[in-house]
Amino acid sequence: MNHFINLKDIPAKDLRKILIDAKKRKKARKKLNNLEFDKGIPLRGKLLIQMFEKSSLRTRLSFYLAIKQLGGSTLTLRPDELHLSKGGESIEDTAKILSNFGNAFMLRTDKDIKLEEFKKHISIPIINGLSPSSHPTQILSDIFTVEEIKKKPISKLNITWIGDSNNVLNSLIAASIKFSFNLKIGCPKNYQPYRDIMNYIKKNKNKISIYSNPKKAVKDADVIFSDKVISMNDKVDKNKKLNSFKQFKINKKLMSFAKNDCIFLHCLPRGSEVDDEVFLSKQSKVWHQAANRVHVQKSILLYCFGSLR
Repeated sequence: MNHFINLKDIPAKDLRKILIDAKKRKKARKKLNNLEFDKGIPLRGKLLIQMFEKSSLRTRLSFYLAIKQLGGSTLTLRPDELHLSKGGESIEDTAKILSNFGNAFMLRTDKDIKLEEFKKHISIPIINGLSPSSHPTQILSDIFTVEEIKKKPISKLNITWIGDSNNVLNSLIAASIKFSFNLKIGCPKNYQPYRDIMNYIKKNKNKISIYSNPKKAVKDADVIFSDKVISMNDKVDKNKKLNSFKQFKINKKLMSFAKNDCIFLHCLPRGSEVDDEVFLSKQSKVWHQAANRVHVQKSILLYCFGSLR
């Protein structure tokens, strides 16, 4: 049994195994419909319990299809329906019940400490579907997409992030260290990663650079990542923050400083950080990126169950 909570805690060789398995599974499904089973039905009879404390579209849909295609089923719980939030039931007691009824638990949470508390008391694998500090399933799937499109290991590519220092970037930083790829971060000085993330970068002898000039950040980029400037439940002066990011808007002019075959990726939903000319262009691979979530989630589930091929 393996948990999947933060990329920095998972061995690089295991992350690579997940990507290799996802590639094989995607290839094997070319002629199958969404609800047809993968060959061998490896998770027949398994139940994935999902709980979302924050909004979700892509993570919810991809995990639903992932467990279905592997032969299992899913049950989605709403926090406001549980004693955990309404009746004051403890995480410890809730975890024991989840362990009795389910085979794996996927949590999208508004507090990182909840993931750690569940991990202490749960006896089934737990998957982080997004937390304030991390979005590991998203970034591992994004690496799959990058390597699929570019047809080479991500370690041989120049990756750029333009935008806020948030949970998605934290996972991209962890991925940069695990997969040893160059990562340039472009953001205003007041919105650089928190001190603990900066210390993590320095400690791991990284290939990560931070720029307050977006043109320098995108220079020679093979891939440009971005995310909404105003994240879910972002408790800030929104107008002030948006104004700080004005010069970091991703448009054709900014893309021109990257390589000619540079692609654009965005975890979605989008905001004003990218204009339609880029978002709807041939360089944009956001729909391809979103669709790949299913294939990688399947391999993450198999990793958690100790059933990778």
